[in-house]
Order: sequence, then structure tokens, then C-alpha cells
Amino acid sequence: MKAIISEKYGTPDTLKLSEVAAPIPKPNEVLIRVQASSINFGNLVLLTGKPLPARLAFGLTKPKYPIPGGDMAGIVEARGANVTRFQVGDEVYGDLSGCGWGAFAEYVAVDEKILALKPLNLSFIEAAAVPMAATTALQAIRDKGKVRAGQKVLIHGASGGVGTFAVQIAKAFGADVTVVVSTRNVDIVKSLGADYVFDYQKEDFRKNDQTYDVIIGVNGSQSISTYKRKLKENGVFVHVGGTSNQMYQTMMLGSWLSMTGKKKFITFLQRANQQDLLQMKELIEEGKVKPVIDRTYPLSEIQQAFNYFEEGHSQGKVVITI
Repeated sequence: MKAIISEKYGTPDTLKLSEVAAPIPKPNEVLIRVQASSINFGNLVLLTGKPLPARLAFGLTKPKYPIPGGDMAGIVEARGANVTRFQVGDEVYGDLSGCGWGAFAEYVAVDEKILALKPLNLSFIEAAAVPMAATTALQAIRDKGKVRAGQKVLIHGASGGVGTFAVQIAKAFGADVTVVVSTRNVDIVKSLGADYVFDYQKEDFRKNDQTYDVIIGVNGSQSISTYKRKLKENGVFVHVGGTSNQMYQTMMLGSWLSMTGKKKFITFLQRANQQDLLQMKELIEEGKVKPVIDRTYPLSEIQQAFNYFEEGHSQGKVVITI
């Protein structure tokens, strides 16, 4: 089968399209004929080996997982003897980041426990844009922010993969949603249901008197002190992405502020699981959430896809067709 191979840390130029042996499913695994995948921040970590602490999980001197790719949508081609949840021909989707990656390939064998039937109203390309970004947004809003109907939620950096899902999920939970984006992304977030939009190229959200129950930091470089001022008395700030400095501030200063005050500051790593895929499937089929796709690239143009993604200006997801 054709697959993208990553043999050393570095730039997108290190990714090579190669012919390798197709996997054979174990008793609890299904063999998937992959139709599409997509790029997330985790893929950049696998590519570059940065930040350096990530190498403890991904390989100290070279990538531990030679075939990258986490998000996947495809068709069940075969199944192991112990598989009970899926049949040959089922259309499925999933996040492989917790079980060896491998989605940038024509076939992958994975445990049935990490898959779900793909939403009926999505194509394979659309479904491949969902798993990691959508469940990251879901876990940030539902589990860490504990967003409830009627609350005021601020999403800083709402135009990328996680951000576009976060806007829609927060609205599905009944929140009043304010977002901070650049001028070119105003129309996109409005179309997703944002109640108020700060165009940071024209106005400074910090000068507004409004405070929020939950702030989701998806992208940006604001200090923890800024978010502290914008939180209500018992508010919660959830760091999802942004500058490294912001992440370290949340981990260190944020932890201290959480222990000494009523406002909470949290950073977390998304964990792939089947139940969240099922909840996203439900929200998507109900028409409450839809993936936003910026560009698609064939597997043979993986280097160009990563170069574009690294620029950091994608509106929604960058998808790889297999």
C-alpha cells in the first residue's frame, strides 16, 4: 500500500510517499480502507519533535510512529475474529492518535473500540475533518469549562479546526458565544452562530467591560492576567492552544491562581474516545455542528499540505484525500 513515512524529525520535506506492506488486523481490530485524513497540531509535533518534552512519548531521536496521521474516515475492509461492533462495508471514522497513528496511508488496522460509524450526512472528506479537532473542542467546553445553557462564553481564536467546532458546540449547549478573530474570519464565525465577534484588527476585546463564565483559549498570545480580568468571579479559562508562553503561564501561574482564588485556569490534552465520537455524530446528524474545510490535498502532496497548515491561517480544517 501507499503510505507517508516519517523517518526523522524535521520539516515537511522529510515526509516521503512510499510503498509498504499493508497491515493485518489482530483479533480485536478492523482493517480500514482509508478515504481521507486531516492535519492537526499533533501532526506538527510528530513531524518536528517539538516541543522537546513531547519526544518522551513520540520518540527521543526519531519518530516512534513511522506512519503519521491521526484523523481518519474510511470503510471496513476486513475484521478480526473477536470484532463485534462493525461489519465489512461499514463507513467509520476515528482518531488514531492514542493507538499508534497511521492514517496517512491507504489502509490501517485499529482496535474497534476507538472507532464509530461516521455521521450519515457527511462525506468521507467531511468526516475526516471531525475526530481530533471536534473532540478537543467538546472536551474543553463540556468537561473542562462545564458550559451550561445561558452562560457567556468567549472563544479566543475561533477560525481554525478546533475553534470552528468550539463555536458550534458552545451554541449547541445553549451558551451565548463571543469570539475573537481577524477580519478575514468574521463572516465564517458569524455563519457558525457566534453571537458577537471581536475583529482584533479593528477593536480590542480587552477594553470591553463584558466578563465571561468560560473563556476557551484556542489561539492567541494574551497573558493569563488578561483572561483573569475577563472572567466572572467563578469563571473558568481553558487553554487549548496558542503560544508556548501562554501554555506555560497556564500550567504554572494558572495553577497558583486556581488554588488561591475562585477563578480556574486549566490546560489539558485531548484524549480520543469512542463515546465522544458518538456524541459528535449525534450533534452533526442533528444539524447542530458541521465541519469547516479550508483546503484538500491528495496524499502525494502531503508536503504542500503541511507547509500551508504551518502558516497558521487555515479557516477550518486541512484535509488529505487518500
